[in-house]
Amino acid sequence: MNQNLTVVILGSTGSIGTQGLDVIARHRDRFTVVGLAAGGAHVELLAKQAAEFQVPQVAVYRADVVPALREALDRAGAVTTQIQAGPDAVEAVAGCGAAVVLNGITGSIGLKPSIAALKAGSQLALANKESVVAGGNLLFSAQTRDNQINPVDSEHSAIWQSLRSGTHAEVSRLIVTASGGPFRGMTREQMADVTPEQALHHPTWNMGPVVTINSSTLMNKGLEVIEASRLFDIEPDRIVVTVHPQSIVHSMVEFRDGATIAQASPPDMRLPIALGLSAPDRLDDIAAPCDWTTAATWTFEPLDDEAFPAVNLARQCLKASQKHTAVLNAANEQAVHAFLDHRLPYLGIVDTVKAVIDQMDAELRGNPVFASVEEMGEVELEARRRADDLIDKQL
Repeated sequence: MNQNLTVVILGSTGSIGTQGLDVIARHRDRFTVVGLAAGGAHVELLAKQAAEFQVPQVAVYRADVVPALREALDRAGAVTTQIQAGPDAVEAVAGCGAAVVLNGITGSIGLKPSIAALKAGSQLALANKESVVAGGNLLFSAQTRDNQINPVDSEHSAIWQSLRSGTHAEVSRLIVTASGGPFRGMTREQMADVTPEQALHHPTWNMGPVVTINSSTLMNKGLEVIEASRLFDIEPDRIVVTVHPQSIVHSMVEFRDGATIAQASPPDMRLPIALGLSAPDRLDDIAAPCDWTTAATWTFEPLDDEAFPAVNLARQCLKASQKHTAVLNAANEQAVHAFLDHRLPYLGIVDTVKAVIDQMDAELRGNPVFASVEEMGEVELEARRRADDLIDKQL
């Protein structure tokens, strides 16, 4: 790959966005950043990024931070950078027609920008799993060509890479690995008094708060099962989760002849981010490889479904309908925020999500596929409202 690719980074001040820009900084001859988008909580960092990469346009979700952002841009030397504000502005930057759009937004608000990028013909480097989990057919129907989505989650990138070893018809199972989170080996009863501070202490990865809590409950693994099934067109029952505390093997593909192909590397999100930006080519100088001169042990354990019921709950929603997975995601977001605010006990997160799904099950099955993003938003809003009601009753 010798050509210079134009890139837009969505969620540029978050974990994925900052690491994406770190990759680009090492390969300035390969990429030109033409747009950044962020929520607006870190205007100084956003301004610094715009100045460092001479970005012509930035978008912020929150319109109220525009004056502060303008001042920060001017101080950073990015006086010519244009500002757009509001949800529509983020979509506009996503849909500007860049060669690659890296979507590192957290939450289902990332769906519309994903759709905008696909419709504009951009290659979508997708780290926003909610686009697949909540959006489903809405996302895939926006594609303008085959293979327009490059998975960026480490697990899905690993599967994507391993799938190069065979055809779809030759695949037997997908094996998604999980670190097990900070409470691996604990019983459900032992997790009853877990605090947000404890749950935010992940043993392997440095991520945002919502993703980190999802990793502790293993809801993230449930969402990844949904995403893997839809991205790679594999039935839910052919996707296995195994606990791998070392986080070196990022996921595997088992083929029908009994061969299993794994992608292994020390945990560093810059590797899947870089491949998401440059695929099918690989870039130099991205992450350190495994050290084969040092003794190491990799272990794999079965998932404790009793202690961590989120994966089975997600699997049930995947089998039920697209709307069920959207409700799962929306209710979970509400429950996680309530836990972080000390308004919900730790075990109440997944319990609340299950209760919302049970309440809405019959109506979701009646019309299982979304006709529009607006309909998805309405269903999500109802799921959030019901989750809030259940959370309030526990206070």
